[in-house]
Amino acid sequence: MTAPGGAVASRVAGAPISWGVCEVPGWGHQLAPDRVLAEMSGLGLAATELGPDGFLPADPLAAADLLAAHGLRAVGGFVPVVLFDPGADPLPGVERVLGHFVAAGATSLVLAAASGFDGYDARPVLDDAQWKTLVASLDRIRDAAGERGIAATLHPHVGTVVETRPEVERVLDGSSIGLTLDTGHLLVGGTDPVALALDAADRIAHTHLKDVDVTTAERVRAGELTYHEAVRQGLYRPLGRGDVDIAAIVRGLESAGYRGWYVMEQDTVLADEPPPGPPADVRASLEFLLGVAS
Repeated sequence: MTAPGGAVASRVAGAPISWGVCEVPGWGHQLAPDRVLAEMSGLGLAATELGPDGFLPADPLAAADLLAAHGLRAVGGFVPVVLFDPGADPLPGVERVLGHFVAAGATSLVLAAASGFDGYDARPVLDDAQWKTLVASLDRIRDAAGERGIAATLHPHVGTVVETRPEVERVLDGSSIGLTLDTGHLLVGGTDPVALALDAADRIAHTHLKDVDVTTAERVRAGELTYHEAVRQGLYRPLGRGDVDIAAIVRGLESAGYRGWYVMEQDTVLADEPPPGPPADVRASLEFLLGVAS
């Protein structure tokens, strides 16, 4: 299940990481949920991803109530899971997350093929046996989520074991799971997000929109900057002000029949509590997206 079809404006969601809220230890200053949700609502966003563990109340009904108090729906959330270890079944842990999502009214499970390390600055290279385990795990999770009315997708992500275009292709060829098209992580990992949006439109079930400074992205790929430091230095730009053709992606997806969520997600690192008010980059990105979709 994805977001209901309709105008793009009704399918635009927020993400706490645009306010610097992240699951990575030591990422940066973490804002309180009431402030983040109030500022999302003030921008007119329809919904939000749930954010990392500990951001919203652990009780999913309480989490749903808190979102509703701010006029927001629960989209779902980003869940890093180690999928390649044949000695550790990921499904029981994912099942617990799915139960939480159902109770909160969320419909999208955004999986990342976690490396097993903290953060996104190092990752292992998998052998063929580990790849076989990974793609089989993806299909099992897809089926388990579908039984609960939740669309599971795999999110290619910097610092995970599915980052580069060949790795994305192995997922597409070896499994039936849908993709989260993250325009920023794909570009940093060496994939043209416009080409993937066109080539694999039938597999894209969820979208994270970022614009990217390509020079900084190239420094990450070359090993000159860690991902965390690149984000701190401004890797992500407001939509329309970087090097990703966001307009072509949105128009291409809509023409192909995509009716899922567009999540405004621009990873940010905060040093301290910013002045009140939504981030200017999120506001500018939202205005750009709605202009493209009009």
